[in-house]
Amino acid sequence: MTTRPILAAELAVAWADIQQHHVELPDLAAPESLINETVSVCGPGPSFERLLHEAVHGVAAARGIRDTSRAGRYHNRRFLAVACELGLDHPADAHPSTGYSLVRMRPDTQRLYSPTVTRLQSALDAHFEGLNETRSVFLGPAARFGTSGGGMRVKAVCGCGRNLRVVRSILVKAPIVCGACGEPFLTQTPAEEPEHSRL
Repeated sequence: MTTRPILAAELAVAWADIQQHHVELPDLAAPESLINETVSVCGPGPSFERLLHEAVHGVAAARGIRDTSRAGRYHNRRFLAVACELGLDHPADAHPSTGYSLVRMRPDTQRLYSPTVTRLQSALDAHFEGLNETRSVFLGPAARFGTSGGGMRVKAVCGCGRNLRVVRSILVKAPIVCGACGEPFLTQTPAEEPEHSRL
């Protein structure tokens, strides 16, 4: 598929655009690693806002700042302070499980990176349009007979370790949030799953 390397390249260019304004930000080692994740604490799929979130972690690491706890799930006030420097705000009090993870771009940040956001969004649209055109999925008998639950299920895990099996298209539409910890369920690639847990 040709859209994948194009998207990885655009993610790298967008990262370099952030580096122009924050020179201590380290290089992005593997931009393609952001492509496969369907949901994260920053919302569904890759986006420039999510890239900025990751850049906050990069700057914090460069400074030797411990910006998270609880195995990286809880984003503390040190994370928020660096996020503010990179043009992100957290509009509410800290979430009990994820802290200040749901940071959003300020209007001045959106204006600053407007060309970058537009270019990256075009690459994202082309990538996911290409996926929809080339991927065929067996939906199973439940889908053929008009009942719910058809389709190939993937394992999704939340921050507190609970897991569920869900049709990937459901996760693409909107995050499924855990009622216990408040974090979205994230998909796991087959390499991350134990052999006995695969379908």
